[in-house]
Amino acid sequence: MEKEEIILIVPAEMEGMRLDQFLAEQMSFSRSYLQKLIKNEKVMCNGSFITKTKVPVCCADEIKIFIPEPEPLEIKPEKMELDILYEDDDLLVVNKPKDLVVHPAAGHMDHTLVNGLLYHCKGRLSGINGVLRPGIVHRIDKDTTGALIVCKTDLAHRSIAEQLSVHSITRRYQAVVYNNFTEDQGTIDAPLGRHPGDRKKMAVTPGQSGKRAVTHYRVLSHLDHQFNHIECRLETGRTHQIRVHMSHIHHPLLGDTVYGPQPAQRFSRLQGQTLHAGIIGFDHPRTNQYIEVEAPLPQYFVDVLKTLEK
Repeated sequence: MEKEEIILIVPAEMEGMRLDQFLAEQMSFSRSYLQKLIKNEKVMCNGSFITKTKVPVCCADEIKIFIPEPEPLEIKPEKMELDILYEDDDLLVVNKPKDLVVHPAAGHMDHTLVNGLLYHCKGRLSGINGVLRPGIVHRIDKDTTGALIVCKTDLAHRSIAEQLSVHSITRRYQAVVYNNFTEDQGTIDAPLGRHPGDRKKMAVTPGQSGKRAVTHYRVLSHLDHQFNHIECRLETGRTHQIRVHMSHIHHPLLGDTVYGPQPAQRFSRLQGQTLHAGIIGFDHPRTNQYIEVEAPLPQYFVDVLKTLEK
């Protein structure tokens, strides 16, 4: 039984691209999952099923993808310490710590935020995102800390998802980045897409191959001669947006070895990027009242600032 059908039309600038590559550029699924769909006759091109992943697409081709229902998986509730910043009958805002994966995936079914949420909410989470991601309407990286909205009801999920799609949700992050700025505030408007040489990474992509991404930043304090403490306000919310944008303008995040340098010995204990989702604001899905929630800086971030202020 199919869960949904998705129809895509190949634009002129993507003519000649491999089918699996085209699908990966246009959809949020992994390439391995899309290749599996192709081989299992779940992808049609102009009315005919395609079973070879390397078939080139042509301009104006109609690609129809049949997304099957997810296989039932048992996700076990786990008792864990959750830092709940706000909660009511429709949703909650949790302060996610470092090194905590948001939702289960193949090979990693336990010890995720969702496991803890299922226990805390007694299983009452929205089901729109499927069995693996109940209640999850947006994500932050494993090594990013801070405020994350979780939806208990489908009403809340649809409302928050719509606010995210029109970029009306307030999202302010704090970060420590390399190199001094010539100006204390600015805007990065550069499209993001999959890195052409590494599918696990994102990159600024010219032309029509990426999705528009906008980050506004301002310097909160100049630390030592090499680092700055900044705030970033997201206008859009693409994967790794702040990390890629700041690296693009030569201000990579401290601790981010994917898009920046290996940190110096004094920061050798850092786990990933120094990035914290400090403030999130939204219109409540039931009352329409604007709610803004702040997640305090985690201790590791405070320690980094103290070290650099010295």
